[in-house]
Amino acid sequence: MPRLFFRVLIMFAFCLPHLHSAVADAADKPNVLFIAVDDLNDWIGVLGGHPQTITPNIDRLAKRGMLFTRCYCAAPACNPSRAALMTGIRPSTSGVYHNPDPWRKALPDAVTIPQHFMAHGYRAIGSGKIYHGAFPDPQSWDEFYPSKEKQSPADPMPAKRPINGIPNTAHFDWGPVDVDDSQMGDSQVADWVIGQLDKKHQQPLFLACGFYRPHLPWYVPQEYFDMFPLESIQLPETKIDDLNDIPKAGIRIARPNRDHKTVLQYNQWKPAVQGYLASIAFADKQIGRVLDALDHGPNAENTIIILWTDHGWHLDEKQHWRKFALWEEATRTPMIIVAPGVKAGSRCKTPVNLLDLYPTLIDLCNLKQRPELEGVSLKPLLTDPQTKWERPSLTTHGKNNHALRSSRYRYIRYADGSEELYDHDEDPMEYNNRADKADLQKVKQDFSKWLPKINADERRRKKRKR
Repeated sequence: MPRLFFRVLIMFAFCLPHLHSAVADAADKPNVLFIAVDDLNDWIGVLGGHPQTITPNIDRLAKRGMLFTRCYCAAPACNPSRAALMTGIRPSTSGVYHNPDPWRKALPDAVTIPQHFMAHGYRAIGSGKIYHGAFPDPQSWDEFYPSKEKQSPADPMPAKRPINGIPNTAHFDWGPVDVDDSQMGDSQVADWVIGQLDKKHQQPLFLACGFYRPHLPWYVPQEYFDMFPLESIQLPETKIDDLNDIPKAGIRIARPNRDHKTVLQYNQWKPAVQGYLASIAFADKQIGRVLDALDHGPNAENTIIILWTDHGWHLDEKQHWRKFALWEEATRTPMIIVAPGVKAGSRCKTPVNLLDLYPTLIDLCNLKQRPELEGVSLKPLLTDPQTKWERPSLTTHGKNNHALRSSRYRYIRYADGSEELYDHDEDPMEYNNRADKADLQKVKQDFSKWLPKINADERRRKKRKR
């Protein structure tokens, strides 16, 4: 008996270092659940962008980690924003400024976030809209659903379009579809991701989950429209003469003679807001399903959660609809990070950028640094949201059109040299352009130091789709 005990003791002593190493490796390489939402602005409960929005699942995720209340996109359009986030390279460096610009052709040697994880022993898989629909990146994935070439399942369409009655409106349309959730592409994306979360994987996992709603067209099942009765819809706060102090370059972006006048002419402002709110509620439900699967599955204790959206959205603020602008509503984006050491329910007011996600994930997962990345790691802010941070957040829309956001100000400089400057302490809706005020010239000078030194030429592309 003593001899048997001695042998067991020797075996335990031999195995202990290896056991410790396995535990350490698991801690050093946590799984990542990477949730992307398309075209979602600050209309979530925890940001208070609209008083009627219903987002219980995004809100509960924010209570688990850190909510960045001033996160901004690298570009206010799907393709350039996502290309910048996934490669860590600014639009002004790559020349990928607009939706039709083939980003992989512009950056043939770029190593994307999932590629970098794969190089460090991760299995990178996903489903849904991660890159812009026209430009999936098969080399970024070990596995993707429905396929590496087709990111998202198709959505059902209403029998008669447009529902909103606006002629020649293309996908600028909204209304209910007579199907249940299971037939929606986003629900099928959630189903597949849930299936992966139910498994224990041999390798550490980078799992991407991309939801298409609330991207146009706002077609979701009737029950989500019923959550927001049309007669009670509250419209966004607007100012009728808001464009009076905007330079011509800004007016060209707003295009008030297109969507603004058309929506009013066909009495579609309230139905549009209803459609956007309904689409947000639908997306939030799918997010909740994924979070529940994580919590009830075998990966709950060792998974970092990232939730981001690619840019904001206007619903007639500044007589502007859609994204494609350098103002607050188009550039502000929700971002939540849940990770070890991050205080549950914390909020960070420091202006940051989606471009910062790549270096942040490198730090959180102990991967090798990449010197070409143009964002900065947010790990200091995750540890202490009061950390001193002098860097403003940069957004670019076309060559030499830039916006910089500090804690107090938004500064815009267009390619023709015209400017906008807003003081968010006094003017959170950006009604009063103060760029010509003598007492604020120093503010503009300080901002100008942060404008990109490189402004790549715009790449030849087809006519832009709005």
